[in-house]
Amino acid sequence: MKLALLSDIHANAQALAACLDHARAQGAQRFAVLGDLVGYGADPVAVVQQIMQLRLEGAIVLKGNHDELAVRPGVGGRTLAHSTAAWTHAQLDAAQRAFLDALPLTVQEDRLLLVHASADQPGRWHYVEDARGAAASLDAAGAWPGVRYVFGGHVHHQTLYYRGGGRGLMPFEPAAGVAIAVPGHRHWLATIGSVGQPRDGRTEAMYAVFDGAAAQLTFHRVAYDHLAAAAAIRRAGLPDYFAERLETGR
Repeated sequence: MKLALLSDIHANAQALAACLDHARAQGAQRFAVLGDLVGYGADPVAVVQQIMQLRLEGAIVLKGNHDELAVRPGVGGRTLAHSTAAWTHAQLDAAQRAFLDALPLTVQEDRLLLVHASADQPGRWHYVEDARGAAASLDAAGAWPGVRYVFGGHVHHQTLYYRGGGRGLMPFEPAAGVAIAVPGHRHWLATIGSVGQPRDGRTEAMYAVFDGAAAQLTFHRVAYDHLAAAAAIRRAGLPDYFAERLETGR
């Protein structure tokens, strides 16, 4: 089965639509959304509605830190995440907020462990930004019997790590559209990037497809109308910084 892995949509309806269309064209048979459906972007209602429908069709959906914050935005937060959380909360209706609130932090299916951030205390939202963080996540994943693959998002970059003969992890920077053999006798961790807010200097959306039967992982970049998504942020009156991020990929 081909499983499309999407994360960090960040209320970017244009990028989500482009990635879903692209994944279906690649033969994806199921979807997994690894958190941060909302936050930063202008279309939280459209995105949450789309993901709710995907889950009815059998998709796996996880909670991210921005989803949690949109349900309970709090008072006085000074982070970038807080800057749109109250606005997002007000856009969503009670059913949509309840949907986000009830999402799990992790899901295990067979040899796969899906998580938004690190498997090491998932609710603490640790970043997997380097081999050390990847090792901590893989070590924590050992609590789930049989897990060989850990897939997450949160860092908005696409990187693959694997454990060889020793305890250390080897990082690998993938090329878009090139299938990578990920045999199950090793342990693997991938950060699949961001659908709605790439931060590597390119504007194309990111996602990945895992082919369990072939033991292959393919990272993808998808062009979409990022200027329309940026314009929607400005029309909504959200901080211009988030529109500029979409325009520059940073």
